Amino acid sequence: MKILYTALFTINLSVMADICPICGLPKDLCVCGEIGKEQQRIRIRRETRKWGKAITIVDGVNDKDTDLGSLAQKLKNFCACGGTAKNGQILLQGDHREKVHLYLMKLGYPEENIELQ
Repeated sequence: MKILYTALFTINLSVMADICPICGLPKDLCVCGEIGKEQQRIRIRRETRKWGKAITIVDGVNDKDTDLGSLAQKLKNFCACGGTAKNGQILLQGDHREKVHLYLMKLGYPEENIELQ
């Protein structure tokens, strides 16, 4: 940003907006993240581990576009449970399939691309 000083007032001159190299739109209008979310097929399933403990597994989230660690942290806070992100999956302690489904829809993932099992 360049600042031009004149005798009466100050004028801020801004340089052209940054342009996204993928879609060619300005950064504030970029739709690359939304297109990426629409192309993912997310699967939410429940498995039983040792001693009959339930675990919710979320897979199919593209870890190149999304930080799985931060998404896992947000899901753990929303579901009030423990868990981790590893090997391209998010593991949550307990059966939280419906809560995870609602939270992913709130983040902008289309409902038809989220499969509950």
